Amino acid sequence: MRVAVVGVQGAVEEHVIATKKAMKNLGIDGEVVATRRHGVVSKSDAVIIPGGESTTISKLIFRDSIASEIIELAESGKPVMGTCAGLILLSKHGDEQVEKTKTKLLGLLDVWIKRNAFGRQRESFQVKLNVKHIGEFDAVFIRAPAITKVGERVEVLATFEDYIVAVQQDNILGLAFHPELTDDTRIHEYFLKLANP
Repeated sequence: MRVAVVGVQGAVEEHVIATKKAMKNLGIDGEVVATRRHGVVSKSDAVIIPGGESTTISKLIFRDSIASEIIELAESGKPVMGTCAGLILLSKHGDEQVEKTKTKLLGLLDVWIKRNAFGRQRESFQVKLNVKHIGEFDAVFIRAPAITKVGERVEVLATFEDYIVAVQQDNILGLAFHPELTDDTRIHEYFLKLANP
């Protein structure tokens, strides 16, 4: 099994480490590759889009034809996970900030996204969330986006305050927080099980 982590910017190495640990815990034989090149995602069984700056990541993945590979992979039923900025990129509906920065979205998750939903003044915080299919999870939010509304095929996995912060639509997982910044690999394990049911 091969998992690609889109290595344009953001918490790339942390996702690689967390995914390798999750594979080990599940007894899955495979490799985790960080990539910024065209041709790697299409040969993978799953892909992760980490956090970072969504406008920058968007420009680079569309420029380097990685975006089309992610879309094809998702449409073939293979799992895709986006965290923080990755969630923004997976979304179908952006907010005015997304429009203002002309950020191109992948449009794979039928959700309405709000960038920097928790404001910049308390840029990062940690909170215990009850995540469906996972249980209680220590979630790290860093200048996080949030979901304000979901389409009918989207399952809400977690909420915080008035926002939706984790969703699943078939084989696609979107998280407003950073599961790779904790030692808890249960979300990565859940993601891998989607590839290897």
